[in-house]
Amino acid sequence: MEKNAKIYVAGHTGLVGNAITQQLRNKGYENLILRAHKELDLTIQTEVQRFFEDERPDYVFVAAGLVGGIKANTEAPADFYYVNMQIANNILWSAHTTHVKKLLYLGSACMYPKECPQPMQEDLLLKGIPEYTNEGYALAKIAGVRLCSYLRRQYGDDFISSIPANAYGIGDCFDPEKSHVIPALLFKYHEAKVSGADKVVLWGTGQAKREFINTIDIANSSIFLMENYSGEETMNVGTGEEISILELSQLIKKIVGFEGEILCDTTKPDGMLRRMVDSSRIREMGWQPEVTLEQGLRDLYKDFMSQER
Repeated sequence: MEKNAKIYVAGHTGLVGNAITQQLRNKGYENLILRAHKELDLTIQTEVQRFFEDERPDYVFVAAGLVGGIKANTEAPADFYYVNMQIANNILWSAHTTHVKKLLYLGSACMYPKECPQPMQEDLLLKGIPEYTNEGYALAKIAGVRLCSYLRRQYGDDFISSIPANAYGIGDCFDPEKSHVIPALLFKYHEAKVSGADKVVLWGTGQAKREFINTIDIANSSIFLMENYSGEETMNVGTGEEISILELSQLIKKIVGFEGEILCDTTKPDGMLRRMVDSSRIREMGWQPEVTLEQGLRDLYKDFMSQER
């Protein structure tokens, strides 16, 4: 990408989009096009088309979307499906019709089948049914990734996609009703510490394993792919390390300084029991993650505490 190119980051106020925006600026890309939701509703096709025709971005990062944890996904599958499907269709098609030079669409590891060999390789996509608790979101993200491939195959558009592992990082959502597991646990342990509680209750058995990647690493991998990859196949992005939810809880407990006990509510769902992506392809190209899980958690808790005060 040329340093003076017009770059549109869709979803720049979100967790991953904000990190991409910051890393682009750190690398000297200043001609960024940014629109908040109140300025541009990405679910409305006419607004999106008009925006692309007016702005004519050269490059596009698609990090916009409706996201949430198990609770939110289970309770509102129609919302997660509709909103994310609309965003993918509207942005990708408008980028196609206005001849965007290159586009990266970010998917999610939950797109892979529930019953899937681990670590999950890119060619396993669509080889089975996604985990029920996030099926609506997963199907919409699958459609976005496939549309990138179809536009490349039919029209020659240089549209690519990636599938990051579970994301976390500064700017995460700490709302217990909407948050993913890491900010939810940080908030839960912090509240327990402040209130003097003697225990924290986890959803599920705690045995489910996840691979987490900091948004700084996702952002750098996204820029790396835009500069080094062109192909129809999606590209996994992960750390190559996984941790059980119970082990994660113990690590967060230590970082927060909570001294009570951890109890597991086995009546609640675990979600997919293991979810780890095979990132060998992008690593072979020369990309490596840089932020360790413990350091990323410490940075996130420090940021949370600065906002609390």
